[in-house]
Amino acid sequence: MCGVVGYLNLDATPAAVRVVERMSRAVVHRGPDGAGTWVDGPLALGHRRLAIIDLTAAAAQPMMSSDGRFVISYNGEVYNFRELRAELQARGRAFRSASDTEVVVEAISEWGLAAVERFNGMFACALWDRRERRLLLIRDRFGIKPLYLARCDNVVVFGSEIKALLAHGALKAEMDFEALGEYLTFQNFFTTRTLFRNVSLLPAGTITEIRADGGVETRRYWDFEFLDGENAPPDALVEALDHALLKAVNRQLVSDVPIGSYLSGGMDTGALTAIAARQISNLCSFTVGFDLTSASGLELGFDERRPAERMSYLFGTEHYEMVLKAGDMERAMEDLVWHMEEPRVGVSYPNFYAAKLASRFGKVVLSGSGGDELFAGYPWRYWRSVGGDTFDHYIDDYYQFWQRLLPNGAYRKLLAPIWDEVESLDCRAIFRSVFVDPPQRLTGPEHYVNHSLYFEAKTFLHGLLVIEDKLSMAHGLESRVPLLDNDLVDLACRIPVRHKLGNLAQVVRLDENVPAPKAARYFEKTRDGKLILRKLMKRYVPEDIAEGVKQGFSGPDASWFRGESMDYVRRRLLGRNARIYDILDRSVVTELLNDHLEGRANRRLFIWSMLYLEEFLHTFMSGDGRVRGLAAA
Repeated sequence: MCGVVGYLNLDATPAAVRVVERMSRAVVHRGPDGAGTWVDGPLALGHRRLAIIDLTAAAAQPMMSSDGRFVISYNGEVYNFRELRAELQARGRAFRSASDTEVVVEAISEWGLAAVERFNGMFACALWDRRERRLLLIRDRFGIKPLYLARCDNVVVFGSEIKALLAHGALKAEMDFEALGEYLTFQNFFTTRTLFRNVSLLPAGTITEIRADGGVETRRYWDFEFLDGENAPPDALVEALDHALLKAVNRQLVSDVPIGSYLSGGMDTGALTAIAARQISNLCSFTVGFDLTSASGLELGFDERRPAERMSYLFGTEHYEMVLKAGDMERAMEDLVWHMEEPRVGVSYPNFYAAKLASRFGKVVLSGSGGDELFAGYPWRYWRSVGGDTFDHYIDDYYQFWQRLLPNGAYRKLLAPIWDEVESLDCRAIFRSVFVDPPQRLTGPEHYVNHSLYFEAKTFLHGLLVIEDKLSMAHGLESRVPLLDNDLVDLACRIPVRHKLGNLAQVVRLDENVPAPKAARYFEKTRDGKLILRKLMKRYVPEDIAEGVKQGFSGPDASWFRGESMDYVRRRLLGRNARIYDILDRSVVTELLNDHLEGRANRRLFIWSMLYLEEFLHTFMSGDGRVRGLAAA
């Protein structure tokens, strides 16, 4: 796990080592174990190293293929690298290191870009093709590892984080107002936009080619395909899932440094920890809980330390906990925004602290991300049936449901100060564009749900993965996601919806602003969601945990925003010098904020987003294009 940076001068001006070194220093947290640069005419590559596999200098990057054609700067892990290495050796390839990086560059040299489809893991990399004089930027299937790109006049800059692009000097830090409109609609980005003008996040599962003459071409090499295509009996499907899960976890235990595991108290991280603990003696596990002294109502069920402690006892792990209190969000906000850069789904400061805890005991941690999106863990969100059966009717209804932050009618008023900049933004078209090749008609609940699962995997899961990467790497920690193993995902996508959800004809809607225990109310009514996965998980975790309600990783923020954190919220959002009112309407923000503070509505996601944007403006948008914190980089 590392940091990738670089740039290409399209006017053939020779690249400068000092510039790419400056870009590299901006992401030193991603790779404190080493740094390297490589320059070839107009192209410069940089790399920050977090040494995980092959800790020797032989695995240092940038790395050249044995035939001298490709040079790579690579971030991630390809877990099947040993099998690929054996194939390459049989074809005459010799290896100087024991790293997966060398396998990646040799595989591409041997098999061409088709090799990428064989990689099982998480990765983002930049390759310079010395023979064809072209730059290749590649992201893994699911978007676990990010890679950003910007073009400024005659230079293309790229890197694992936006701050590396800004450190180059050609790119100014300016806000993309259309991206802001997109975020305020979905609390996420469904396009490749970011809040930084001209900066895009390369799509997951794609390869982008940039030629020295400035030509750019992006092609997709993989996409999710949810189909009711596996007709095996339920018991046989459980056995197949078990086999795939065991292989996935065991693949991802490859490491030359200690590995730990998050243990949230739920069945996904519980099963991963149980399997890993069989292979690793004294496995460290980590739980973040919440002080519920001032919590009320549904939020009283947020703390998961007791079930996590119980599973730690059963699995024999070395267990560590952190308890978050009101005020911890405020303490983390400046660092969190600096590392996350672009806001994404949910309220993410607990993830920052979880990674901080795990990083104290090692460089690698297992995470349970992906299980909900693959196996229908959010059953109240799936559009199971509508009045009509056309795809556009489905889009109309589902689009209304996914507007997470604002009540109807508030969008235009909120954006009034910049309305001329965003008036042409068509968020419904953005929503529809998520579906690459949609059908004209949908034929029943299974068809609707599979499209909803596809949508969530492409948007909600991708947002969570960006958060996971940024906040783990903020602490020099590699977060691995075994539930997003290629084979496991392929199997999960083929399992019929009826094995994931029951009551397919029943539609229960819940407000996304209501905190995570909304799942408890839904589950009490339907006993629904992740049905086949629950059957499997009983082999690894206690039955009451496998059959328990879904508990999201959330703090009691709704209570804290009305209680101990109220002064912080008022100070940041209602103060005379608040920066958000350069771009947003003060009266709308005040009205929505008071709705929450006075108990008329739950606006926790809106309040978090406003707090994030306020800090974002102070951190990145100085007004002169320069960014605080990069001057000395």
